[in-house]
Amino acid sequence: MIVCAGKSETFDFAMPIGVGLIESAIRLTEFCLQLRPKTLIFVGSAGSYGGFKPFDIATSQGAANIEVGFLKKMCYTPIENVILSNTGLFDHHCVVNSSNYITTDASVSDYMLKRSIGLENMEFFSVMRVAEEFGVPAGGVFCVTNFCNENAHSDFTANHDRARALLKKHVEQNVIGKFES
Repeated sequence: MIVCAGKSETFDFAMPIGVGLIESAIRLTEFCLQLRPKTLIFVGSAGSYGGFKPFDIATSQGAANIEVGFLKKMCYTPIENVILSNTGLFDHHCVVNSSNYITTDASVSDYMLKRSIGLENMEFFSVMRVAEEFGVPAGGVFCVTNFCNENAHSDFTANHDRARALLKKHVEQNVIGKFES
């Protein structure tokens, strides 16, 4: 099953699950209970911490949920905040961090890159966590729209249409038909 966030990021080959960590977890759980997918592939845009440039395509089987407060040692979490899957769906290019917030402080990038976290996408951690709960192999395909810096929103807006088109072409040529739904 191929899924995407929805709203401004939809694809004719993907089922929208909602934007952010909460909406995506709720909707994807409903899909898993009703449709029992054999694999889950998330497709979407991503911001880069510096290792990827706009319009690069990246795949991942690793997700994190790391907030800025955690980076600054202002908080802790008693739950696992990194999921690494080695089901072989994709080559593992990087871990994708997810938060309900978009990073606009470029200093965060150094911390993330030192820990092999290369991209951020609002939904991917939820996708990987739900997939883990249901025992479903999962991964993600991303097209980079922006760097995680003070220009993140304006660059995302300027690059989003082209990134969606590139992602659509990549998924149609390299993903659809490769995995059982």
